[in-house]
Amino acid sequence: MTTLHNLGFPRIGARRELKQAVEAYWAGDLQQTELEHVGKSLRERHWALQADAGLDLVPVGDFAWYDQILEFSCLLGVVPNRFQQDNDQPVSLDTLFRMARGRAPSGTPAAACEMTKWFDTNYHYIVPELAADQTFRIARESLFEQVEDAKAQGHAPKPVIPGPLTYLYLSKGESFDGADDSNKLTLLDSLIPVYRQILQRFADQGVEWVQIDEPILVLDLPDSWQRSYLRVYDQLAAASDCQLLLATYFGGLENNLFTALELPVDGLHLDRVRGNDDLGQVVPRLGDKVLSLGYINGRNIWRTDLDAALDALIALRNELGDRLWLAPSCSLLHSPVDLDQEDKLYSELKSWLSFAKQKLQELALLGGALDGDSSVNAGLQAQRDALQARGLSNRIHNPVVGKRLAAAGEVSRDRHSPFAERIARQQQALQLPAFPTTTIGSFPQTREIRTARRDWKTGRLDDANYTQQMKQEIARCIRYQEEVELDVLVHGEAERNDMVEYFGELLDGFVFTRFGWVQSYGSRCVKPPIIFGDVQRPEAMTVAWAEYAQSLTDKPVKGMLTGPVTILQWSFVRDDQPRADTCRQIALALRDEVQDLEAAGIQVIQIDEPALREGLPLRKADWGQYLDWAVDCFRLATVGVADDTQIHTHMCYSEFNDIIEAIAALDADVITIETSRSNMELLDAFRDFQYPNDIGPGVYDIHSPNEPDVSWMVQLMEKAAERLPRERLWVNPDCGLKTRKWEETRGALANMVDAAKQLREAV
Repeated sequence: MTTLHNLGFPRIGARRELKQAVEAYWAGDLQQTELEHVGKSLRERHWALQADAGLDLVPVGDFAWYDQILEFSCLLGVVPNRFQQDNDQPVSLDTLFRMARGRAPSGTPAAACEMTKWFDTNYHYIVPELAADQTFRIARESLFEQVEDAKAQGHAPKPVIPGPLTYLYLSKGESFDGADDSNKLTLLDSLIPVYRQILQRFADQGVEWVQIDEPILVLDLPDSWQRSYLRVYDQLAAASDCQLLLATYFGGLENNLFTALELPVDGLHLDRVRGNDDLGQVVPRLGDKVLSLGYINGRNIWRTDLDAALDALIALRNELGDRLWLAPSCSLLHSPVDLDQEDKLYSELKSWLSFAKQKLQELALLGGALDGDSSVNAGLQAQRDALQARGLSNRIHNPVVGKRLAAAGEVSRDRHSPFAERIARQQQALQLPAFPTTTIGSFPQTREIRTARRDWKTGRLDDANYTQQMKQEIARCIRYQEEVELDVLVHGEAERNDMVEYFGELLDGFVFTRFGWVQSYGSRCVKPPIIFGDVQRPEAMTVAWAEYAQSLTDKPVKGMLTGPVTILQWSFVRDDQPRADTCRQIALALRDEVQDLEAAGIQVIQIDEPALREGLPLRKADWGQYLDWAVDCFRLATVGVADDTQIHTHMCYSEFNDIIEAIAALDADVITIETSRSNMELLDAFRDFQYPNDIGPGVYDIHSPNEPDVSWMVQLMEKAAERLPRERLWVNPDCGLKTRKWEETRGALANMVDAAKQLREAV
C-alpha cells in the first residue's frame, strides 16, 4: 500500500482559535494553562483529522505559538542576550513571545527579533540571531511532549524539524557576514551534537520517521554550503536510530539534486508542483531510499488534476513499489483549513476548490487509485467533472478585458519628466519641511470600526449609517494627525478589512471566502481573495473616501492603493493563464483609480508593493523575466499622472539587495521601507546602488507594542543619514498601524514627530 503523509497542517484552526487564544493571553484575559489547553486541543483535532483522511504518519512539530523557526530557536536555546535567558534554564513561553514581538505578559520588554518572508511565500518567520560564540542545547521540551501526546492519541508521529543547514542559512548575526555567510558553517561543530541528541530523544520515544526540512536545497547555494551537506548528514545518520526523510519544497533541486541523492538518509521528498527534476535521473540513484512526491499543491486552492498525477505515478509505482510515498507538495500551512465551512460561495466555484482538509482527501484518492482501490472511482470522477466544468465556465473570460490587455503594450510606461525635475515641482506644490513625516496608511481598527463593518456587510447597518460612522472615524484620524503635526496625512483606512481583500471585493474576477484564513505571521491571519477570472474595475474604489479626507485639512492626504504585484501575490491566483497577464489586468484597473484620484485633487498617491521581493523566483536564472513584468505592471498603473503628483510606494520585511535595480526602475518619487528591526542595515543596498529618489526608512517597529523613544529614532535616522543624503530622507513607521491600539499609537507617533523636529534643528 502507498504510504500517505503530510509535511504540515495549518495551526491556526478552522475558526482562528489559536489567534484568538494567543491574543487573549497577551491581553491578560487568558491564563497560560488555558492557552496551552487551546493549543493541545487544536493539535489533537488536527492529528485526528489527518488520520481519518487516511494518513499513515501525522506531522508533529508543525504547530507553533508564533512561528516554527522561532520554536526551534527556543528548543536550541538560541535566545539573544537582551532577553535575559539563563543558560541553565528552560526557555519559557513568554520568552518566546518577547523574542517575537518585544513584549509578553511577563519579562522585561526588549527589541523584537527580525522578521522576514519565508522563501517566496507571504508567511513570515522570526530570523534566528547567532552570536560568534553561540552555544546550543535542548532548552525546551514542548516538541517531545507533543510526540508523546500524539502517541497517546493512537497516532504514528512523524516529528518535523528544520534541517541544520537550512536553520543556519536562514539565521543572522553580526559576526557572520560575507558574500555567502559561509562563516556560519563554523557553528556546525557545536550544532550537530545537539541535533544528534534531538534525534536520539525521538528514537527513545519510539519514533520511526523524522522529517528534516531542507528547503534551501531549491536555492542557488554557494559551493561551501552545498559541500557541507554530506558531512552533516553523515554525522546525523550515524547517530540516529530513526529513519530520516529529507524534505524539500517550493521548487526543484536542479544542481543540488545529486547532492541530495548522495545523502545517507532514508527518504527524499520532492515538490512536483513547483519542481520538475527529471525523475528518470532520480530513481536509478535512489538506492533503497523512499521517494516521496508532492503532486497536491500546498500553496493554492484549486483542485488537483489527479489523472495527470496518476499518469506520472503509475510507472514509478511499478518500479519502486512501497518505497513510493505521496504527500502534498509542501506544508499545508499556506492553505485555508476547510472548504466545508464555506456556505456563501456559489456551488459552481466551490466545486473547483480544495482547502487543507480537502487536499488530504485528494491525497487519499490519489493513493487509493494508485493501489487499485475501486472505491475511489466515484471520487475520481467527481474530480474530473469539476475540472471540466471549470474549463468550460463562462464566468472566467471577459472580452472587454481581453481587448484592453492586448492594447496595453501601446500605453507609455514613462513619467513626463525625470525625478530631479518632478521632485522640484512636487516640493513647490506640497511645501514640505526637511525630514517630512508620514505614516504608511492604516490606523488602529477599533472594535467599533470592525463591528460597524460587520453589521453593514450582514445588512444590520444601512449604507447611510455605515458611511456616517466611517466618516466620523476618518475625521478623528485627520484631527489626530494634525494635532501631532504630521506632514503628509492618511485617511486611516477605517473602511478596509485588509489591504488586498478590500480591493478584491471591488474588482471583477475576484471571489471571497468566509473562513479561508491563512497565517501571515504570529497571530496575524489574512483571507486571500481568489482570482478566478478576468479582472476589471467596475467603478472607483477609494476616491470618495480620499476626497472626503482631503476636504478636512489643508495638509496633503495620501490616496492609498495596493499595488498590482502585491494583489497578485497575496491572492490565490488562477492557474489557467500566465501570472503576468493577470497582473497586467490588475494594473490596468489600478491605473484607472490612480487617474481618478488625481482628478479629484489628491496630490500624493501611494501604491504599496510589499510583495515585490516576495514574488522573486528562488532561482536567479528566473529573476529577469519576473522583474521585467513586475516593474512593467507597477509603471503601467502609476505613470499616467502629472509631474507634480507625488507617487509613493511601500515595501516591508525584505532583503532589497537582490532587487535594488528593479526598485529604482519603479521610479516612485518616494519609497518607504521597514528598517527598524534591521537597525538600518537594509539601507546599505540603497547606498551602494546610489538610489536616486526619496526614501523613508522606518524608525519604529509597528509589530511590537513597545513605544519607541525619541532618542532611539533620532539615532536610527542619523544612521540613515550616514548612508543617504539627508534632503532625500522621510520619517515614518515601518508599516501600517492597523494592528496596533490607539494608546500605543498616539505616543509612538508623537515621539516620531519630535524626532523629526530634532533632526531638522540639527540640519
